[in-house]
Order: sequence, then structure tokens, then C-alpha cells
Amino acid sequence: MPPMNSISEMFKEYSFRPRKSAGQNFLADAKILDRIEEVIQCPPEDILLEVGGGYGALTERLVKKGLPLIVVEPDHKLFAMLEKKFGSNPKVSLVKADILKLDIGSKAPPLPGKITLAGNIPYYLTTPLITRLLTQYNGSVRKIYLMIQKEVADRMAANPGTKAYGALTLCAQYYSRVTKLIDVPAKSFRPRPKVDSAFIEIELKETFRLSGEAEKNFFKLVRSIFQSRRKMLSNSLKSLGKPADQVEAALKKLSIDPQIRGEKLDIDEMMELAQALEQP
Repeated sequence: MPPMNSISEMFKEYSFRPRKSAGQNFLADAKILDRIEEVIQCPPEDILLEVGGGYGALTERLVKKGLPLIVVEPDHKLFAMLEKKFGSNPKVSLVKADILKLDIGSKAPPLPGKITLAGNIPYYLTTPLITRLLTQYNGSVRKIYLMIQKEVADRMAANPGTKAYGALTLCAQYYSRVTKLIDVPAKSFRPRPKVDSAFIEIELKETFRLSGEAEKNFFKLVRSIFQSRRKMLSNSLKSLGKPADQVEAALKKLSIDPQIRGEKLDIDEMMELAQALEQP
């Protein structure tokens, strides 16, 4: 890990002070950065897009991959640091923007190329950014590599019946395949956050089992189950407004015990149940 004063001196040069309100915690452990560089896989036809370039620690390693690299950073002082470091590199495009307002799809290369996205993002961005990428950009983004809260990483990769398993799990697993790659302790960051983190890989799926109303009904079912996760499944499903005999018939058809808790069902069972509940 580089000494604290080296980062401090850089920030002092630009009169930059990390803002807690903006979730600015910077990864400063060189060994973990090296491991991240190793695990990020990007085919030669793709472009790399880094979310939150910060002071350029991850950017330096992404540049080594030799692919076109777009770095998005909203903070003007951090952006100035990136300009000084990478402004003369013809393969690096620096974009001063809020990633939640940026049209990411417009940055994609011609097919079969896609975007491979990576970043160490503020924790408050985790759910809105991942949800936006999964639901809006599955045609232009291939993989997402992100540093997120360890608790959220555990939820995204959770198994049925566990405490971490929930609506976020089902959303992530419906649209993608999630793998937790590296556990990263809080001490690896400057300033140090209150929680540990994890670096994850999200591989977006190209096709989905459901579409249209069937997809909407699946996510309605997911919400009904996890809004009342301590209830028996038959009680959780009441919020869907279906006739009791229709619910009973659907559960019987799929041989699902109405007295189990809904969070015991895996994603395939939930999709099947959502479809069965629509049948008269």
C-alpha cells in the first residue's frame, strides 16, 4: 500500500479533500489493485469504461490492457488530476459526467464489441447504477466489474433460504451471473470507510426466459414474497390479489408447499410460479 502521505500530497496539490457526503473512499492498496487488474477480462473487440476514475489508481492498470478506455469522473478536481495523468494518452477518453445521467449505450463499439465496465464507486451509487445497467444496457454492456459493499455483494450472490437472499438477488440473477472475486477490507481505503467491500463480476445475459407481462408478473411475485418474508408463501401471495382457489391450484400444480416461506424458492421456481398464477 502506498504511504498515506503520497496520496495526501497529491490531494494537497489540487486542494482536494475527500467528501464523505459524496462517498469518496479511494482504494490505496497496490496488491489489491494488482489483483483487480488480473481478474478483469476484456475481449479485444470491447472498449473499457471506468466509472469514477478518482485519482487514477485503477485507471493506470486499465490502460495497460491496451484497449480504448473511457473514464467517467464527475468531480472537477479529480478530473483535473486525471487530465494531468492521462490527457495525452490517445487511447484514453476522459468524460466529466454523472454516470447515472450518461447515455452509456452511445459509448459502445460496433458489434460484436461491447462495453466492459469497471470501477470503484461511492456506495450510494451501488443499487441505482447496477439496476440501470442490468435493465437498460444489457445489449451494449458485456461485463461489469465493481467494488461494492461486501454486504451487497453477498446479497447479489446469495442462495435461497439464506438471510442475504432477497429481491436484489433475484434481480441480479435474472439479468446476469454474479461472482464475488475479491474481499477487500476497509483498511485498504483512504479515507477508511466503516464497512468492508468486495470486488465482483457481473456477466450480463443476452437472452431472458420471460418477456413483457410475464416478466412484470415475475417481479411482482418477487416483491410480494420479500415484502413479507416471514409469512407463509400462501399468505405472502395474497398481496397479488389473486383468488384463493387460483393460488391453491398454482401451488398444487408445481408441488409447492403453501406453508413454506417464499424465500426458500429459487429463481426458476419463482418464474414457474409467476406463470402458473396467471393461468385460469
